[in-house]
Amino acid sequence: MWRFDILDDMELKRPADTGQLSGWQRTAQGANLLSPEGGLGTVIFEEITALAAQHGAINLGQGYPDEDGPDLLLNSARENIASGMNQYAPGRGMPQLREAIAAHQSRFYGLPIDPEREVTVSTGATEAIAASILAFAGPGDEVLTFEPFYDSYGAIIGLSGARHTTVPLVAPDFQPDLDALESAMSDRTRVIVVNNPHNPMGTVFSRESLERVVELAERFGAIIVTDEVYEHLTFEQQHIPLATLPGAWERTVSISSAGKTFSVTGWKVGWLTGPQVLVDAVRSVKSFLSYSSGTPFQPAVALGLGMDDEFYHSIADSLRHKRDVLAVGLRAAGFEVYTPQATYFTVVDAEPLGITDATALARRLPELVGVAAIPIPVFCHEDGARRTRSLLRFAFCKKEEVLTDAAQRLATLRDRI
Repeated sequence: MWRFDILDDMELKRPADTGQLSGWQRTAQGANLLSPEGGLGTVIFEEITALAAQHGAINLGQGYPDEDGPDLLLNSARENIASGMNQYAPGRGMPQLREAIAAHQSRFYGLPIDPEREVTVSTGATEAIAASILAFAGPGDEVLTFEPFYDSYGAIIGLSGARHTTVPLVAPDFQPDLDALESAMSDRTRVIVVNNPHNPMGTVFSRESLERVVELAERFGAIIVTDEVYEHLTFEQQHIPLATLPGAWERTVSISSAGKTFSVTGWKVGWLTGPQVLVDAVRSVKSFLSYSSGTPFQPAVALGLGMDDEFYHSIADSLRHKRDVLAVGLRAAGFEVYTPQATYFTVVDAEPLGITDATALARRLPELVGVAAIPIPVFCHEDGARRTRSLLRFAFCKKEEVLTDAAQRLATLRDRI
């Protein structure tokens, strides 16, 4: 049994020097959760969720839907559980899901994938991302992400012992700064993580940006890891998988999941695809993280991946409408609103209200107007946090009536600050 007083004595007194940190401290440091004294800080999502509960606020901080996914999937999972499909799945994933993933990649993107050798099922995209970074990067290496970045990237890069380098996304369209990208690359760059469509900024990267990533990865000998979980939730343009670009396939691990597409985030069924040599390397790590998971959910997800085009159009159309419902309240509140091209999230700037500290505002919003949001600076290193200090992220993956209520509450903000 763990004795936390022993941890207090032994671990928390270590200096905040990466070379002397334990694994959990490197992870916390990478996620901006390690104090200068080596202690564990508060997760902002937990803090904001607690404030929302305390004040009876509508929580638009965390990106999970408040509606269940398609009945086809839900009924399939129930039937699978009832029929006894409750033991380990194969480490690579169940054959019907691997075949459905390969068919999906071919159907939507023209990518010919071998389901036996070029697909592995994971415990959500998060595990696939973690296994990929741990497979290819370690002490002395660099892993590059765009900034702001999803917090789990920083955590896993920290755990790996690699150095986390970042390239800013530039307002107002939040495309990568391509000059900064080239400057950030070096012979030590082992992995480039490309989150597209992008959380938290709601951006869809341009073809020019993606092609530059491929060009630089080839020049410096880097592996590309793509996080494409919002691939079907784009509003004005089609998603371009980076692996489809010339020269990309042989150095790219592509990752996605069922959670966002089918509104089943709690199922934690993800996958990765790529050339066998890369997939095998990632699976060698993934096998010792979870081995396998989600047995009754995997055949259900396979059914979902085969759903008709109307379903895929409808989920994006519904989210686009919800985005616009929330935007009315955000503009009425006085924010500058950056209309997202994809994902669950709208980013706003509080500076027109005379507010430059988004983190302080996020802590006040639940009491001020009864709505919760997440400050963008928590997705950044120190310099990035300064650049984004007045930005907030709101999730619109909620029922329309909830968003209408939130918009009405937000519209009163001007009178309350």
